[in-house]
Amino acid sequence: MSAPPAEDLIKQWESEQASLRKQVLEEDTEDWQREPDFSGLERIGGVDLSFIKGDDVNACAQLVVLSYPDLEVLYEDSQMVTLTAPYIAGFLAFRETPFLLEALQRLERNQPTLLPQVVFVDGNGLFHYREFGLACHLGVLSGLPCVGVAKNLLQVQGVYKSEEHQSQIASLKKGGDSFPLTAASGKVLGKALRSSDKSSKPVYVSVGHKISLDTAVHLTHRCCRYRVPEPIRQADFHSREYLRKNFPAANTQIKE
Repeated sequence: MSAPPAEDLIKQWESEQASLRKQVLEEDTEDWQREPDFSGLERIGGVDLSFIKGDDVNACAQLVVLSYPDLEVLYEDSQMVTLTAPYIAGFLAFRETPFLLEALQRLERNQPTLLPQVVFVDGNGLFHYREFGLACHLGVLSGLPCVGVAKNLLQVQGVYKSEEHQSQIASLKKGGDSFPLTAASGKVLGKALRSSDKSSKPVYVSVGHKISLDTAVHLTHRCCRYRVPEPIRQADFHSREYLRKNFPAANTQIKE
């Protein structure tokens, strides 16, 4: 008897993730990453998808490019898209990456001088069931350095919302403080970062592609005016604004 379609799909996706995972570079590859003040970094991208409430198929795929270090919006692209792949936990990238990649490719074709030198992704990178989250997927396929920043803790590989975890969060006294997210294997898959003095709730930073974890954490902190780094915050804002203007009768929901 053949496996159900969902089972076949999961096996196919696991195989693709394993193959692409081998291409992830977990170290700094760009000259600007090695500069203490990120000298040479001028453009930072942010991507996100926002959905109309009650509709998990039609979404606004958003790309913004911000200047660095001023964090002012240089470019924004909002496109309504129809997601065709089903949602299966751990495989979000197969639903979202094609549309985010299209936005980057559209920018490269039309205004290549504005192509970002690094992309912030609203989601995880190596901090994932199989160490290949959305930020890794987009990074490998685009060839761009990517950083995954999640607002909520993915409880995976032995990392849980335990008393110890809550105690570690309480120990983050100021913006820039962080602690490692260590898997049961002993490998550090990311870091919890207190991104702002104003917010005691951390964000979870992990490597996507072509950047080291320490550089990803440092850059994330540099890009935070509030709790969420500005590239992701602006992508979320612009996508929800697009939905509000074009679908005024519907309420939007924020993807966590």
